[in-house]
Amino acid sequence: MMIFLQRIKWFVILLLVQVLVLNHVHIYQYATPLLYIYFILKLNSQVNRKVLMGWAFALGLSIDIFSNTPGLNAAAATFLAFVRPPLLFAQTQRDPTENFEPGIAVMGFSSFFRYALVCTLLFSIVLNLLDAFSFFNVKTLLIKMSTDALVTLVCILCLDAMRRKK
Repeated sequence: MMIFLQRIKWFVILLLVQVLVLNHVHIYQYATPLLYIYFILKLNSQVNRKVLMGWAFALGLSIDIFSNTPGLNAAAATFLAFVRPPLLFAQTQRDPTENFEPGIAVMGFSSFFRYALVCTLLFSIVLNLLDAFSFFNVKTLLIKMSTDALVTLVCILCLDAMRRKK
């Protein structure tokens, strides 16, 4: 029960930070931090895939409701939850049956960096492709994808490092 309450707390905190602050941050009109995917990345490794996709869909749909984006974040977050388990176990040297919470403290910096990098890139690609829904201006689309992923990755690493200091 305590774990569920902790997840609800992080869900609400990341939702509010994203909706009230980060959705209004656009660095040079390209980069927007998408910090709410940290919630999906940090769920325990043994969370059932259906539960993981349910949390991701709920978080993405909540972001969509407040951001007036019809299903874009829900689709991208659900896709991320679907591909997360194989990506996580590709970056760890652990037994697949071991239950752990991904992070710098548990995985080491380089493994967590690679895991977070691949996840944020995939999420950013899916989100921006769904948003643009065309390849009319490929250069702008690629810049938007890469800057969103880069800014999000920096925010995720900073947040995980701050949580580790506690």
